[in-house]
Amino acid sequence: MNRKLQLRVRHSGLLPLEFFKDLPDGNLYIAEAGRQVPFPIERVYFINTLANPRAVRGKHAHRTLEQAIFCLSGSFRLALDDGRTRQRLLLNDPACGIRLGPMLWHTMSSFSYDCVILVLASAPFDEADYIRDRAEFLRLARAAGPSPSR
Repeated sequence: MNRKLQLRVRHSGLLPLEFFKDLPDGNLYIAEAGRQVPFPIERVYFINTLANPRAVRGKHAHRTLEQAIFCLSGSFRLALDDGRTRQRLLLNDPACGIRLGPMLWHTMSSFSYDCVILVLASAPFDEADYIRDRAEFLRLARAAGPSPSR
């Protein structure tokens, strides 16, 4: 696990995976709902072939959805904003993901050519759950006040 990662934003957390090194036959990483992933998994998707070095993905928050994001190969920058605190992280360790809780604005950028991103989500796709306007997100996040969840 990348022990250098320290999260300062609310509604987030580190998600270390169970890891078995079995070289030369490969490595095995395990993510189970209720164990390494703190929510039921209803949707799985992945992103690859990120050939545009200036691409920026994400640029939204969710009202209720929780996600776990992992960089399976290569690297990328994850920018997080809870409405009060901003943080940028380099994800490049498949053994450690990040929990993206509700009301956490996130963007992804600086993708390496071999980057593969895996996302586990707590619910099926629902456009109504997305907050795509940054000003609206900031208004809602600040109105919600401090949150003990992390």
